[in-house]
Amino acid sequence: MNAKRIVVIGAGPGGYVAAVHAAHLGAAVTLIEKKAIGGTCLNVGCIPTKVLLHTAELLNELKSEAKRIGVLVDNARLDWSALMKRKALTVSRLSKGTLDLVKGNGVEYVEGHATLKSPKAVEVGGRVIEADAILIATGSVPDVPDIPGYDLEGVITSDDALSLAAPPQSMVVSGGGIIGMEFAAAYAAFGTQVTVVVTSPEILRNLDEDIALILRKNLEKKGVTFHTGTSITRVTRCEKGLKLELTSPSGPMELEAEKLLVAKGRKPYTEGLGLEALGIETKRGRIVTDRHMETNVKGIYAIGDCVNDYMLAHVASREGEVAVENMMGQAVEMDYTTTPGAIYTSPEIATVGLMEKEAAKKGLKVKVGRFPLMMNGKSMITGDTSGVMKVIADEETRKILGVQMVGGPATDMIAEGALALHFGATPEDILHTIHAHPTVSESMAEAAANVFGLGIHTPKA
Repeated sequence: MNAKRIVVIGAGPGGYVAAVHAAHLGAAVTLIEKKAIGGTCLNVGCIPTKVLLHTAELLNELKSEAKRIGVLVDNARLDWSALMKRKALTVSRLSKGTLDLVKGNGVEYVEGHATLKSPKAVEVGGRVIEADAILIATGSVPDVPDIPGYDLEGVITSDDALSLAAPPQSMVVSGGGIIGMEFAAAYAAFGTQVTVVVTSPEILRNLDEDIALILRKNLEKKGVTFHTGTSITRVTRCEKGLKLELTSPSGPMELEAEKLLVAKGRKPYTEGLGLEALGIETKRGRIVTDRHMETNVKGIYAIGDCVNDYMLAHVASREGEVAVENMMGQAVEMDYTTTPGAIYTSPEIATVGLMEKEAAKKGLKVKVGRFPLMMNGKSMITGDTSGVMKVIADEETRKILGVQMVGGPATDMIAEGALALHFGATPEDILHTIHAHPTVSESMAEAAANVFGLGIHTPKA
């Protein structure tokens, strides 16, 4: 019996994971990529931004924390060219490793722009590849609003911000989401005077306000200025570089900066695929799928940034696994319940499940347990005490509905919260799991205990 033929369009964290998983399940797989293997995440997203953020965090510690903890460092400064080389080397190594992984599993890798010719065929570079099933994983691109002056030199996207010739003297970041906050944190550490302009009343509007406020205060201490409820209406040239005209709650205002980073988010990339010709349904530019990740055209599936609002590498990877399992005859539905979110600023922020405000909108009666890191021994040792652990539980079922973490290795620790949601755990389940001492993870158990006022190390009000 011949192996099932699967074509995957796009070799980002969704596409290449799907391709390898399909090969594991016995399929004959062709993976097509227009640019570079690894997609946005590896080349201009998760990986290179975290290289910059790691250097930024270390630089902050050397400048502000080293002396306090007994380490004397003279004239700590940034070597931008060395950082750029390390970023390029990290991306190069991971790209090579990913390509070796794909080819090592027997996946055919083809470079070029793919076009859907039928529900059973894809064309790339003049070659038509027949398939039993097709997976679209073409990702996203930066979303730049149509505002006068946004085409001027000096107006950059997150892709551009990873490869500047040098850190600018000043930068305005337009956007208060994850991308904007990560770049604001990094460039502030590099010595750039950073100003954040955001249209919403607060940054990171999807988070609970008490969580977002912790990051804002930390960034303000590092010299970042915020203008909330403010929008950019026009950009022109000036001696300093760019002049921005804004509308704020107090009226019109102007800012000048060397660079304007447009970090308003990303939009699906499906250009030239041929979706319309096959009648594949889209909504606001996103491909519509069911819970099996299949489109309205039988045999064509889609995953990742071109499908959903999450725009997270780990979501795309899981969607890819779900899609190919369904292609191979299984019946698997995508479950987003345990999707973690991670923000790699200093302090780090990580979340999973419902926010407190989301639970309120759903009419759920909840109890919330918090534990401040200023009471945690490991956090005191590292000097990272501004954060908090937060556990939200259903008052009736006692099951954990959501977990938020600020500070420490939050982006690593959030997996415990995701596991709790997956198994329908209660705060008692977390509390009765022994956590090593001294670790920041102890704060998770303490927050769980405080859902019902049982925290041992939490002073009574």
